[in-house]
Amino acid sequence: MKKVRFIYNPYSGENSIIGELDNVIRLHQEAGLTIVPYRIQKGRDLEEALDIIDETYNYVLVAGGDGTVDSVVNAMKNKDINIPIGILPVGTANDFGKFINMPKDIEEACKQILESKPVAVDIGKINDKYFINVASSGLFTDISQKIDENLKNTMGKIAYYLKGIEELPNFRKLKVKVSSKECEYDGEMYLLLVFNGKTAGNLNLATEAEITDGKLDVIVFKAIQVIEILPLFIKLLRGEHLDSDKVVYFRTDDVYIESSEDIVTDIDGERGPDFPVRIQCIKGGIKLLGIK
Repeated sequence: MKKVRFIYNPYSGENSIIGELDNVIRLHQEAGLTIVPYRIQKGRDLEEALDIIDETYNYVLVAGGDGTVDSVVNAMKNKDINIPIGILPVGTANDFGKFINMPKDIEEACKQILESKPVAVDIGKINDKYFINVASSGLFTDISQKIDENLKNTMGKIAYYLKGIEELPNFRKLKVKVSSKECEYDGEMYLLLVFNGKTAGNLNLATEAEITDGKLDVIVFKAIQVIEILPLFIKLLRGEHLDSDKVVYFRTDDVYIESSEDIVTDIDGERGPDFPVRIQCIKGGIKLLGIK
């Protein structure tokens, strides 16, 4: 009987995966697969979860948010493990899960994975780290890093909103230089995002993004007058923001970003590397199950 390495984050979202463990095991057993679980623990190297992977394993099943999936992808890349990945989106935002149309319902998600074939999809790489959804910097991008983990798990999205309000006094123009063969921007911004996926915080920002095209979608929200923010936000809600002259938008497979500001980068809710950063698209970087 073939095996599946099941790596789950008990802290993700509202700890919802805990009550679904039997369903995950049952559905895989019915499909002739043995679940071999690994519970993520703080302070332990995730790479140890992959030490037992050999030719008897069909795929790695990950239950968690985008940050958890990033951690597993990085561990697999570090150990040169190339078997497919299935994602059970049980985090707070689950932006990448939405992008690939994974159901929130765990049983439905498992069935979708079990009935699928692996597809080679793109991933992002920022300096020496990989990510699946978005790398960002600027105002508000480090909110997830500042939220207490227990607060995030118990209050979910509300915790993000509260922290966002708290960060409003820090609203200021930020100097950035963005360089690629497609576009050069050297000026002031509020927010910069480099998408492999489409959404951040459930906002559909990279409306043109595709998962197998070998391109990342770069969006820079320029520093504008306060009076111009509301009209731009309305355009954003309508999906019309990429055509605005208040936004720099282009698609690339390689971009270099510099900033001397006291801001950090964020990779799917986790701390990223310091500037300068080179962000690349790794075409077909992972094999993914459950795409619909």
